[in-house]
Order: sequence, then structure tokens, then C-alpha cells
Amino acid sequence: MEKFGFVGLPNAGKSSLYNALTGGSALAAPYAFATTDPNIGVAKVFDERLDALAEVSQSKKVVNATVQFNDIGGLVAGASKGEGLGNKFLSGIREVDAIVFVLRAFRDTDVPGPHDPLEHLAVVELELTLADLETLERQVEKRRKAAKSDKSLLPEVAAMDAALVPLAAGTPIYRSDLSEDHRELLKPWFLLTNKPVVAIVNIDEDQLKTVDQIIAPVAEELGGLAPVFGACIQLEAEAAQLDPEDRAEMLEGLGLGDGALPRFLRSAYHVLGLRTFLTTGPEESRAWTFRVGSTAPECAGKIHTDLQRGFIRAETIRWDELVIIGSMVKARETGKVRQEGKDYVVEDGDVLEIRFNV
Repeated sequence: MEKFGFVGLPNAGKSSLYNALTGGSALAAPYAFATTDPNIGVAKVFDERLDALAEVSQSKKVVNATVQFNDIGGLVAGASKGEGLGNKFLSGIREVDAIVFVLRAFRDTDVPGPHDPLEHLAVVELELTLADLETLERQVEKRRKAAKSDKSLLPEVAAMDAALVPLAAGTPIYRSDLSEDHRELLKPWFLLTNKPVVAIVNIDEDQLKTVDQIIAPVAEELGGLAPVFGACIQLEAEAAQLDPEDRAEMLEGLGLGDGALPRFLRSAYHVLGLRTFLTTGPEESRAWTFRVGSTAPECAGKIHTDLQRGFIRAETIRWDELVIIGSMVKARETGKVRQEGKDYVVEDGDVLEIRFNV
């Protein structure tokens, strides 16, 4: 399961976001380092397509795709040199697949710390960059010596040298012009700024009507390199504790629709190059996670290895077509179900039925 790590200054709202997404009850306290060990939880990826298919199929069970979120303790200036939770904090980030910056914009005199999201962004980016710089400076000469006898290491050394240039200038790798090939070669070093990024700006209830203006400077600063969302995380965390009907009523009453978090979750999912195909029937409708570019047999293997091993063909239809038609039986009768072979590249939102023989 893919892992996302919440990164931000103390009191930015990381634990509240964790609670909002997972329905958990992590301690969210107005003082630094309330979280010393990561809280780890699983969140459903909301998908209206899945709900629509389940209704058409009258499914007894609905299974959403899921992702894991790690609520990591607050980062402070000097973390790369051991300040605050220091190395303990940074090691928690190394273990995740993507980073979620939680940036505070709400004002509260009872909660210490700055309320400028750009200030939050500057501190966390700098500390992650300095930590990566230290990692590469410590390792590059060792790899250079090893490359003298093992020439296969030369591309990796070149990638490390290339990464040291922006890092020394205070630029995270994801903001740099480092090539994709170099970034791929650096993956074994688990560099903090070589991960995909999503940013969420934590606002208060009074700022809901001006959320676009509040997040605009952050979006401009990141220059399209990361999706940016605004959310009143405290409200969403409170809503997460309610049953679905009351939650929907609360969010609708506040003019939030389904809330900001479903959009944030889908975006975080896509940042990692993850997509969803669907299966549906009377017993179950389920969302399955696959990587962009996966073929039909590879996706069949997500359901069961036997389906990939004995793959014959995939019967495929777009989810919205199926909803309009009303059933796979009718879709077949009207010729809307496509027969796809081993080379078919599955698209997000495809409904699949796999034919196989083992």
C-alpha cells in the first residue's frame, strides 16, 4: 500500500488531518511535539464512480481503494541538524512514497506558531533540502571510489553530482531541473526531496469564503510542481467522527459539498501515478489500484495471480457508459462491451471482467 507522510511545523494541523482522513483519534494538541511517534492509518479513496456502479449492480459490498497516511511529528528549523525531533522526524519521512505539506494559515492566539503558509513552506523545504545535501555529501565520495573498480556505478555518481548542485543552492530536487533519469538513479538513497509532493493549506472557518485567495500564493510559489488545496481541517476532522448522513448534512450546511478532503485524496493518489479500474456485480463492487501504463493482464493480476497467468481477454466498458446502460448483460447485448487482449493498456475508470483459463 502506498504511503503518504504529513510534513509541517508544529501545530500546523497534521494530527487533525490524520483524524479527518482516517476517522482516527490521534492527539491534536496546541503545543509542539504532541506527536513523537508516527500515527499510521488507512484512508479510503472516495470514488463516486464506485458508488454509482454499486447502485446499478445492487452490490452487497463496496470496497474502496485505500492509501496509508503517516502523521509524523512536527518539523522545526534546524531539524536537519538534530533540532526538535531531528533525525527521528527525518527517518519517518524517508519511509513514505510521497509527502503532504500541511501549511498553516489559520490564526489562533491559543495556538503558538506562525500563520503564514509561505513561511511554513520555506522552513520545511529548507530542512528537507539540507538533510538531502548532507546525505549526498556523505555518500558521493564513497560511490566515486567504488566506481573506479565498478564502472556500472558511474551513472549513479553522475546523478549524485548533478543533484548536489541545486541542493547546495537550497533548491529541493522536485523543484530542480534534474532529469528523470537522474532522479530514478537517486531513488535507492531515499532522498526526502526526490518524492512527489502535495500541499494542503489549513484555514479556519472564517476563511472558507476566501480559500482561493489564501492558497494562491502557495500555488504560485510551487509553480505547478505540486497540487495545492485549502481546507478547514478542524471542521473536516469533526465531520469525520459523525455517521455518513450527519457528516453529509454538516458539510452541506457549511456549503462545503462533500468537503475538500475527497478531492485532496484523489489528487494525492494521482500524484503517485496511481489509477483505478473497477469490477462490479451483485456480490461486490470494488476499486482496484494500478500504475499508469499497466496492461490488462497486469491489472488482472491485481485481482488474482491466476487471472494474469491464464489471461485470455478482458471485457471492458467505461464506468459511465455502464451506469447509463444499466447492466453488463444489456451492455453486451448492445455491443458496448469491448474485447481487449494482452496489449491493452487499461485506463482510469475502466470496468473489467477477466476471461482466463488455468
